Amino acid sequence: MEYKIDPSLYGYTFQRYRQQALMKILYLCIHNACRSILCEAITRDLAKGQIEVASAGSYPAGEVHPQTLKHLDKWGYSTSNLHSKSFDDVADFAPDSVITVCDQAAKESCPIWLGSTVKAHWGLPDPTRLSSSTTKMDKMFDEVIITIEHWIEHLLAEPNLDLPPPQLAGLLKSIGGKIHGIV
Repeated sequence: MEYKIDPSLYGYTFQRYRQQALMKILYLCIHNACRSILCEAITRDLAKGQIEVASAGSYPAGEVHPQTLKHLDKWGYSTSNLHSKSFDDVADFAPDSVITVCDQAAKESCPIWLGSTVKAHWGLPDPTRLSSSTTKMDKMFDEVIITIEHWIEHLLAEPNLDLPPPQLAGLLKSIGGKIHGIV
């Protein structure tokens, strides 16, 4: 005899209810002041618990760039608990995947404790480098944020995020190849 439970009796569907995230992503950048922080904040807000996320830098700036916080706020993303962190600060995180986001960091080595963790590169330009022109910086921030949103929307559209490492690596590489609007 097979028993079927009607999830509507409990006010939720089983597909959407989970005690823990479906996957854990660690975003790495050199300074952990802009791009990796943008990815952390946007992923956290869009994933709504489906993805647990953290970010860190190999040479952390010690503070989040003020323009990063300004633009996250402008786009309606939470900036609470965002701060520049080193690899050591997230050593206990144990991610399923590590994504480097610096446009120059594709070959940067990841901390040894990450071992065989799936690694991908989603290169993004640094809007804070355009400090000589506020208009150009604002435009670049908007383009970077839109690109991150598209990447995370593609990731969340996947029916199954609990993938074996080779398939997860392929998926992340495919998503990172989708650039939206960045010049």
